[in-house]
Parts: sequence; structure tokens; C-alpha cells
Amino acid sequence: MYLYSPVGMRYISRRLSAKSVEKPMCVACLWTSAGRCIHRQGCRKLQPDHGKTCMSTIVRDPSFFTTGSVGLHRDSIPRFRLTQLHRPTDAEERAFRERLESCSSSRQVLRLLRTVEIMSDTMAAGALHRVADLEQDGHSLRDPAVLEKDSLRALCFQLEQDSSRLTDAGLVSAMFACTRLYLDPWSTLMVRLVSESQERLDRGQMSIGQLCTLGQAMLALEGPGCGMLEQVMEQIQQREPAQWSLADLTAVYRLLQDGVGEGGHYQSLMNAMHAHAVSVTSRMDPGAVSGLLGALVTLNQTQAMPLVISLCKQAVRHVPHFSDEELILVLGALMHFGHSDSYFVGAMERHMPKMAFTSHPETITKVMQYFGRRNILSVPIFDAVAESFVYRADDYTTSQVARQIMPFGKLGYLPPNAAQVFRKVEATLHTRFSHFQPRTLLNLLHSCILVERFPVNFVSKVFNSYFLQQLQEQGTGIDRIILAQLTQLYMTVKLECPFYEGPRLLPKYRVKSFLMVGRSLETPVDVHLYNYVKTGLVDLLGARSYFASKVLTPYCYTLDVEIKLDEEGYVLPASHNDDVYKRIAICIDGQRRFTTNTRRLLGKEAIKQRHLRLLGYEVVQIPYYEFEKLHNKTDVVEYLHKKVFPHSYRLSW
Repeated sequence: MYLYSPVGMRYISRRLSAKSVEKPMCVACLWTSAGRCIHRQGCRKLQPDHGKTCMSTIVRDPSFFTTGSVGLHRDSIPRFRLTQLHRPTDAEERAFRERLESCSSSRQVLRLLRTVEIMSDTMAAGALHRVADLEQDGHSLRDPAVLEKDSLRALCFQLEQDSSRLTDAGLVSAMFACTRLYLDPWSTLMVRLVSESQERLDRGQMSIGQLCTLGQAMLALEGPGCGMLEQVMEQIQQREPAQWSLADLTAVYRLLQDGVGEGGHYQSLMNAMHAHAVSVTSRMDPGAVSGLLGALVTLNQTQAMPLVISLCKQAVRHVPHFSDEELILVLGALMHFGHSDSYFVGAMERHMPKMAFTSHPETITKVMQYFGRRNILSVPIFDAVAESFVYRADDYTTSQVARQIMPFGKLGYLPPNAAQVFRKVEATLHTRFSHFQPRTLLNLLHSCILVERFPVNFVSKVFNSYFLQQLQEQGTGIDRIILAQLTQLYMTVKLECPFYEGPRLLPKYRVKSFLMVGRSLETPVDVHLYNYVKTGLVDLLGARSYFASKVLTPYCYTLDVEIKLDEEGYVLPASHNDDVYKRIAICIDGQRRFTTNTRRLLGKEAIKQRHLRLLGYEVVQIPYYEFEKLHNKTDVVEYLHKKVFPHSYRLSW
């Protein structure tokens, strides 16, 4: 790219000539006076040329320049100068920031720069930040050529030349913006900004917010082991968190979250910050609430539950005002810390039906994940999501499709439009089957069988050797929970789809028990409830030997209690295996086997009882909410007799 002298100057100007090298330099190197190219990929192939670069700038009296503001020449190639008499007012800076935020492309930002005659250094830094916001794509810029634009070249050239005149706020913000634009740390611009920042840091007069911005910049430049960053943290620790403003508090949390607080570093500081944050949560806006929750997750501050609870209470007020990104952070944090709040659930139930058709797909997915993870069955939300799923599923990723359907299976709930929902699921599987990750597909199919929706057309593809090999190659391979899902899927097809004639699941992929440590396809029995029921059964049957506990069946399910009867209906000893005519499976269902807020069995418990009935067991359910109403031994025995032997007369022992 060649630079030409501007023509038609309407202002008194002077020419600055810079003799170029034999080959035209990379413009980024030129405008930063860098010793080498700031582009990560290096300069473009240089072409021979012996031209000169000429720029025009406003000439003012030397006494006119001082710290803090930048003058922008309104010409074809803008130039900036520090000025004292024409510093923008607060209202002008605020209006400029609003116009910056309204820009939806870097081209609009550059156009805005050309319309401003006077800029403060913080306004200039803000413009660089906005370009970074719009151009950042992972660890690079979408369009690196944006750095070659005249306005940015002029702006950065002036920051380089007058780094010593910048305010503390403008200096650190400009340096941070340059790191976000991925400028070379060894360019003259960056070296000067870092050097000047070190001098200001040594004076020890920076505010908490400025220290945090400087810390962010140094973290991007040199990583968490940077000596300058350690100096920043030393100065932050010297300030009492109880005296910080809310903006300062959130800034320090963000700095710690971005890598400074990894490995438990500065835990004492964080403890003091948590205590202060609890006292100011009532003043936090949606961004602060979501930001702090996100920081607590990243820093894994499990001991900060009082703060998490306080932030959740404040989140209730902001549910209608959270952006998609903010709500995702909040829900992710509540899942991470295992916290739910009835008021938050109520706020979500009021708001979610309105946003189900308009929110980002990942937001809807995260909402369903939250309710599924916390075992909260919210009928209004599930129905709204089911309705939107029918119309929006084509725009979802395969992961989002699976994660929205899985909570229906986990909580054992079918919405009113279940037929339409699962027709849409089937259509998605038909058209995008190969797009699903193996584990995602297995989770989706397994969720379907929990609510008696049988994916027979796709099971044959799951049981073939190619798919099973893909499962082995993905992630950590085939673990016990995957084998359990495969086994239950195969058992369901055999029990409930007798017309299935596809491939079988090989024995080596089957488990012997669905009850496992950690994540399991069965919920362990509640010990306290079991003990009460066991005592009652002894009183009812006359001896402990007439029933067995925690019996593993040949069908992978574990029975809480099993009672055997002969053909005449007499109870047989538990050790008796001959002449068994009927087996009674007693399911002692504690609270953990139900959804948190209703008396609906979880999907995995419902399918267990359904399968046991199909396998010939007489299933007797003893739910906690019935048993806890019993007041004495007589009530317990009477209750158990009516449950276990509803058609027989009870003898007194």
C-alpha cells in the first residue's frame, strides 16, 4: 500500500517527510516506527520503490499542547495532537462513547473518527477498543487490513509520539486496546507505552481501575508470571477492598478471573473481596451480577456460597433485563455451585415463555440444562421450549437439539405437543444423523426412551461396530455410563419394541448393574427411609428372613426390597429359589427419585418401574410423601399391608 500526500489542505499545515526504505514498508511498521513488523504473519512481500511519505497536520503554538487530549485533523489523512484549550467536555465524551457503541463495523468507527475535531486520550483509546470489539475473532483479527487505515495509523502514531503526555487512564487503556488488536509487543508504540506505564506504576498513584486495566494489558503481553503484573497486584493488595467502588471491585474480579487468580493465588484478597461484595450486591446491575458469578466459577470459589446466594437474589430482579450472554453466565454459575432459588425459578417462569421464540438458541439450551441439572420441572418453561423447538430446531446445532430434549427425558415429562416435538426430533435425526457427535447422539436417544419414545429407526446404527468404534475414539472412550446407556437402550428395544429385528448389542458392551458410584441410571435408596420401611416389614411379615434387600436382578436393576410368593400367595423365605410364583419389587422412593418441586418420578426411575413390570415383577411403590404421614408403628404396618397385600387379610403375629 502506498501513501500519498494529501491535497487541498484548508488549514495551516506543515509537511513531515519520512524517507522510505528501498522497498515499501509494511504500513503497520511505518506508523508505529517499529523495528520489525507488528503483524504476526510478517510483512507482505516488499516491492522496490523510492517514494516519500508526506503527512499534514495542524500547527499550533507549542504552549497549546498539554496532557490528556488529542486533536483530530478533519482531512483525508487525519492527524492527532494533544491540546489543552479544547479538551472535550464530559457531555461530549459521553456522546462520543454512545456513538462508538452504536457502530456495528470498524468502517463506521473510522468514519466516526473523521467527524471529531477534538478527542481526549481516553476517547482515542475507546475507539481502539471498539475496533477490537468488532474485529476480534479468537486470537486474531477478522480483517488485519483494518490496521492499515489512515485514521488508526494517525491515532497510534500520535499515541507513540506523545505517550508521556497521556493521562494514567488514557495510557493504560490505550495499551490494553493495542494488546486486543494484537500489535507486536516489540513495536516502538508498545515499548513506549509499557515503559511509560512502568514509570507511572512506580509512582504508586494509579487508581484500582487503572491498575486493573494495566494488569489486563500485561497479562496479555507477558502472561501471569510478569513482574510488572506482580507489582500491580502488590499495589492492589495494599488497598482495603471495603473502600473500593463497585466498578473497582468488578475490575479486580475480572483481572483475577483472566488468569491472575489461578491456582489459588491471592485467596486472602479474594476472601476480603467476597465479604465486601455481599454488602453491595443490591447495587449491582445485570452485567455486574453475571460478571461476578462468571468470575467465581472460573476461580472455583466454592467457599463463597454466601456471595453466590446473594448474587442469585439480585439476579431475580434482573431476569427480564439480562442479555443472552449474561443469562448464560448466571445459569452456568448456578449449575456449577449447585444452587437454586424458588424466586429465581419463578422469575424465569414469568419471563421465559416470552423469550422462547426470540432468544439465542444457546440461551434456551442453557435454561433447559439448568432446570434439568437441578431436577426442577417447570411446566410453563418446558411447554414454551417444546413449542419453540418445533419451529426453531432447524436452526439449532445438533448439540443444542440434544441438550434441549434431554431434560424432558431426565425429568420424565411429555409436553402437550409431544407428538410434534418428537416428530421434529426424528426429522432432525434423519437429515443430520452424521452431524451428531457419538456421545451426543447416544444421550439424545437414551433420553427418548425415558419418556417412552422409541427411536427404533436409529438403534440399528447405534449398535453397529462402526458407531461403537466412534464412541471408543471420542474423548475418554467408552466408560461405564455409556455402556449402561447402551444396555438400557438395547433392553428397551427388546422389551418394548418386539418387532425390532436389527443388530444386537454385543455382550461385551453390556453392564450387569445400572447402579454405579457417581452418575448412575438408578438412584440409590434413601437409607433413613429404607430403615423405617424395613422395620415395618419385619413387623408385618414376622421375621427379617422373609424379604431381601438391595437385590441385583439378572436385568441390571437393583431392587430395594424383594418379596417372593408361592402359587397360593404365601410368603417364601428370601433364600428360597424354588416354587417362586410371584416376585414383588418394593420401590422405596425417597425425595431424590422425584423432581425437586413436584411428585413426578424422574425418568430413570419411571423406566425402571416400567421395565420391572414388563419383566413380570409386581411393583409396589412406597413414596416418601406418603410414608412421612405415618405417626406410629401401627400406622406403618397397616400402610405396608395395604400396599404389599391389598387383597389379603392381615394376621397378627
